[in-house]
Amino acid sequence: MATTTLTHAQPQHRPQLRTATTTGRADHASPAPPPPLTHRAPALDGLRTVAILAVVLYHLHVPQFEGGFTGVTVFFVLSGFLITTLLLGERRRTGRVRLGSFWVKRLLRLYPALLAFVVVGLLLWNWVGDYKGASFSAGEAAFIALTYTGNLFRAFWDTTQGVFAHTWSLSMEEQFYLVWPPVLVLLAALRVRRRWLLTGLGVLVVGASALSWASYRTPSGGATPDVYFSPVLGVVPLAIGCALALLLDDERVRVLAAGVLGRVATWLGLGLLVGVLLWIDDDWTRHASTFGVVLPLTGLVSAVLIGGLVSVRSPVSAVLAWTPVSWFGRRVSYSAYLWHPLVIALLGTFAIGPWGTVGLVAAVLVVSVGAAYAVEVPVERFRARARAARSAQRTE
Repeated sequence: MATTTLTHAQPQHRPQLRTATTTGRADHASPAPPPPLTHRAPALDGLRTVAILAVVLYHLHVPQFEGGFTGVTVFFVLSGFLITTLLLGERRRTGRVRLGSFWVKRLLRLYPALLAFVVVGLLLWNWVGDYKGASFSAGEAAFIALTYTGNLFRAFWDTTQGVFAHTWSLSMEEQFYLVWPPVLVLLAALRVRRRWLLTGLGVLVVGASALSWASYRTPSGGATPDVYFSPVLGVVPLAIGCALALLLDDERVRVLAAGVLGRVATWLGLGLLVGVLLWIDDDWTRHASTFGVVLPLTGLVSAVLIGGLVSVRSPVSAVLAWTPVSWFGRRVSYSAYLWHPLVIALLGTFAIGPWGTVGLVAAVLVVSVGAAYAVEVPVERFRARARAARSAQRTE
């Protein structure tokens, strides 16, 4: 493991790594692969597509997708990896991290779509609000969704927000965005070595997994245990993603991952992830090991796959990077996650048999694409124009 500190400024050009032979003679300098996300990784967008499809099929109770909820775990690992990689990249380029700018960008990227979804959900509340039960009035449920506190209410007060209940995972990610970047900046300022930061994340993962197991309580009926929504469990895949980003920020790790190790990681990660998804059956809520072992291991397997996808080109990465697949993950996956419960609640009673399920999936896709282009695309264009205007002012 490298011992360079997080504050070490690295040149923007591709760094060189030298190795020495047993005779002490240096080999020719060999270029190390650039850090992750130097260029966009379409395969990760494709992985988003697979993850959201698994979640939708799980909520539609499609056979063999009883483990589709693990798609949320994949999203958490991706978030931890991507955010940490972006922060490290900004530090490398500029020597600092602008936390205010980071938070504003996250808010503008995610909040308009959430606000639009909540408004429509309120308008349709009389028809869909009680989807899978609701412990609150429409206004209260909307407030919880818009303040990113749904995971806390579900985990610690055993409540649910009806058609807004799934926003618990968005709450977990937003809380992560608030806490982790300043922690990383502080540790960088203190010149904490990477190995110690990785050790700390490892202790956090193991400790949180054990605590999740210990705090498990058998749910009544078909309910999901409160621990599933807890930040204690939610931090596990996020921390695993952060650790992966720190590992791949090391040149020596990238060199290893760019060879056979990366190919093995890709195929092994994919096989194990699919295996977990198919292995989990509909009694997963009845076992403490699901939350103390299976879901943390799913996060680890996801990280192995992600590490392979960003390190080497393979048939798996090529399929996930295929334009239709990566486009959906990049442009529509967030919208699909937001809107699919509302579509299911509104149209689910009309979906009879396999063809009804197919029609419901089609409806989810149509609504998700429409919402993405009605809300997210205009906001992104507005942000682009604002950036261009600020850039023009600075050059005048």
